[in-house]
Amino acid sequence: MSGAAGKKVDAPPDTVDVLKILDKAAKSAFRGGAAGAAAMGINVFALMWMRTTINYQYRYGTSMFTALRTLYADGGILRFYRGVGFALVQGPWSRFGDTAANTGTLELMNAFPATRDMNSSIKTIGASAAAAVFRMASTPIDTCKTIMQVEGRSGLTKLFAKYKSHGGFPAGLPQLWHGAYGTVGATFVGHYPWFATYNALQDYMPKSGYAARLPLAIDDKHHPLIDKLMKNATIGFAASAVSDTCSNSIRVVKVYKQTHTENMTYIAALRHVLADGGVTGLMFRGLGTKIISNGVSGMLFSVLWKLIDDRFKKLFA
Repeated sequence: MSGAAGKKVDAPPDTVDVLKILDKAAKSAFRGGAAGAAAMGINVFALMWMRTTINYQYRYGTSMFTALRTLYADGGILRFYRGVGFALVQGPWSRFGDTAANTGTLELMNAFPATRDMNSSIKTIGASAAAAVFRMASTPIDTCKTIMQVEGRSGLTKLFAKYKSHGGFPAGLPQLWHGAYGTVGATFVGHYPWFATYNALQDYMPKSGYAARLPLAIDDKHHPLIDKLMKNATIGFAASAVSDTCSNSIRVVKVYKQTHTENMTYIAALRHVLADGGVTGLMFRGLGTKIISNGVSGMLFSVLWKLIDDRFKKLFA
């Protein structure tokens, strides 16, 4: 040791191990993505009937109750689950991308001193861009799922006819990617406010005290779990409501273009929607159903994601 006896020697400055940070971020992203995919798989089975109703409203501009009656008359309960096989692939895949992008980006930015103290909404921009690109890869699955939700049994037949009329393989393949740009736009516009709201409320809402406010006699040992469930359910509903309001008009145009039997541009689809319902129809078509559906879905997903992610943290620590 150099210097006078007893003199304190300054510790070397902190160094940033980039490879270690990237490895940790990748592991967190995969864990968070896997938890998100598992939560979404459960979500699909529970709530697909509501998503089918929304997509039908987006395409035809009906009220929620008219859509429900029409769909039920077309095939009963099973009609609401047309395309469920595609949904079970596309839903968890998309949520894997969403949650992996969010978890990985936050882990990465929190590891660097320069970005650690940034506002959570700023950190979410990168995650939203990554999630939007990720979703484009699964557009054909989304197209098959959505047209079956809207058109029922004949959906894939109509999609295949559209594909054949444009030359089949390979010239007709772009027909399967109809709605891809709308998917990217809607994902970014929907993903960013969802996770910005989610991340902000996770930071600002207290972790405890919710169970104590319930007018029920609950054993104190159960309070931590109930607090966690209530907090995440509230955050999930709020995040979904904000997200749906921001992205609804893009999704209306995307579904209209994606499920139309004729090839059309986004501008043409927009004109059709405006001619049918005006600006109000564009902005609010199916929004009430969407907020209810995605509010319940967001609550369920948020609770399941955190529970499964916490379990994965223990398993893969």
